[in-house]
Amino acid sequence: MSGGGLLVAGTTSDAGKSVVTAGICRWLVRQGVKVAPFKAQNMSLNSFVTREGAEIGRAQAMQAQACRVEPTALMNPVLLKPGGERSSQVVLMGRPVGEMSARGYHGGRQESLLGTVLDCLERLRSEYDAVICEGAGSPAEINLRRTDIVNMGVARSAGLPVLVVGDIDRGGVFASFFGTVALLSHEDQELVAGFLVNKFRGDVSLLEPGLEMLHGLTGRRAYGVLPFRHGLGIDEEDGLRVSLRGAVRESAVAAPAGEEVLRVAVCAVPLMSNFTDVDALAAEPGVVVRFVDRPDELADADLVVVPGTRGTVRALRWLRERGLADALVRRAAEGRPLLGICGGFQLLGEHIEDDVESRAGQVDGLGVLPVRVRFARGKTLARPVGEALGERVEGYEIHHGVAEVLGGDPFVTDGQGQSLDGCRVGAAWGTHWHGALESDGFRRAFLRAVAEHAGRRFVPAPDTSFAALREEQLDRLGDLIEQHADTDALWRLIESGAPPGLPFIPPGAPA
Repeated sequence: MSGGGLLVAGTTSDAGKSVVTAGICRWLVRQGVKVAPFKAQNMSLNSFVTREGAEIGRAQAMQAQACRVEPTALMNPVLLKPGGERSSQVVLMGRPVGEMSARGYHGGRQESLLGTVLDCLERLRSEYDAVICEGAGSPAEINLRRTDIVNMGVARSAGLPVLVVGDIDRGGVFASFFGTVALLSHEDQELVAGFLVNKFRGDVSLLEPGLEMLHGLTGRRAYGVLPFRHGLGIDEEDGLRVSLRGAVRESAVAAPAGEEVLRVAVCAVPLMSNFTDVDALAAEPGVVVRFVDRPDELADADLVVVPGTRGTVRALRWLRERGLADALVRRAAEGRPLLGICGGFQLLGEHIEDDVESRAGQVDGLGVLPVRVRFARGKTLARPVGEALGERVEGYEIHHGVAEVLGGDPFVTDGQGQSLDGCRVGAAWGTHWHGALESDGFRRAFLRAVAEHAGRRFVPAPDTSFAALREEQLDRLGDLIEQHADTDALWRLIESGAPPGLPFIPPGAPA
C-alpha cells in the first residue's frame, strides 16, 4: 500500500517551496511519521553526493536531513545543471547523461523521463508513511504544461493533492493564488486543495478578510500564514538570496571570540556552484562573509574564496575581464590568504585542458598553485574522508577536472602523509572537496591559520557546531509549520488527498 503524499507548489520561483517542504518534513518526523522528500526535476548548481555516489540537488539533501533519513537518488531523479543561458547538463538518477538545450529537453526528452520519475516516487511511497514533494517554478506555466513532470504532471499521474505557496512579501499574493488556479485545466484544478501564505509581516487579523474572499472566489481555503523569519534560506537552488555586497543569508554576525573579526570575500564567479560551502564560515562568531565582484573589494579581506563553478574557463575569463585575476595573483604573491574550491581550485592552477565543459582546449590558469588540470568526460562523484591541518575532514566531490599536483604541500592527506587532494603554497590553498568547512575541527584550524597569515587577532569560537546549527534551523522550520499552519488539515490532505467537489475556476488552461 502506498503512503500518503503532498505536492508543495508555488505561485513563483523562490516562493518558499523548498523551506516549506523541509518544514513539513521536520514537523511530520517529530510526530513519529516516517517521511521522505521528493523533487522530480530540479534545476540547480547547488548539488550534493549521496552515500552511494549519486548527485542530487542540495535542497533535497537538506530536506532528507529534515526527515532524519539518508538522501538517495530516488529523492531527485532528474537534476539539470545550467552551463549557460540555453543548455544544461542532465543528471539522471545521480549520473550525468549529457548536455541538452532547453528546446531539446522540453521538446521530448522531458516527457520520456516521466516513467522514471513516477517509479521513483512510487518506490518512496511504498517505503514511507508520507512523501512530501516539491514542485518547481509555478504549476501555471502553461507553455510547459504538456511536458511537465514536476508540477501538475506528477500530481495528476500520482494523484497527489497540491498546496500552493505564495510569498506575500513580494506583493500581489491574492491575485497570484487566484491566477494560478484559474490557468489550470479542470482536471488539474481538482487536485489544488488550497493555499499557504509565506513570509507575512504584521497582524494576521488584517489578512483574514482577504483569505475569506479568496475562499469565496476559489472554494479553496488557506492552510496557514507563515510569518517572515530571517536566516531560513538554507541550501537554496536557484541563486543567491543576497546582494553581492550583502551578508550571507541576511544573518547577523555574532561577536568574535577574540579581539578582532575576520573578513571573508567570496568572488561571485559566473555559474557559481555550491556557494553553500561558505555557510560554515558565516556561522562562525566574528566571521563576516560577503560576495564581491570588483578588485577593490578584496583589499580589506583577510581571506578570499574562489568558489566552485560549472564554467571554470568562463569564470577565469570573467576574473580577467574585471581585474580580479590580477588582484588574486598579487594577493598570493604577498602571502595573503586565498582558498580555491573545486572550479576555484582549478583556475588557480597553471594550466587547464578543457575539451569537455567549455571545449576551449588549452587555457592558462592564474598560476597561483603548481597544478595542471585536464577535464575528463566522466564525472568524479565521491564522499571522501581525510585529514587536513591535523584535523579530520569530510567532504564531497563533484567535478570533471582531474588535477595533477606538481609541487607545494598536499592540502588533504590520508593521515599518514599520503596526499588525497589539493595543494597548498604559502597562504594559498586549493581543494576539490566541497563541504570540508563543515568539519568543525578543521574549520577552526583553517581559520586560525588564516588569522595568523592575515595578522588578525581573531580566535575561532571553541564550541561552534555547524551540524547543530543546521539542526536548529530545521527545527525552526518545523516550528513554523507546527505553530502557524493548520496541521490537522494538512495531515488529512496528506493522508486522504484533495477534498472532493472543489469548484472549477474559469477560464482554465488554454486549449
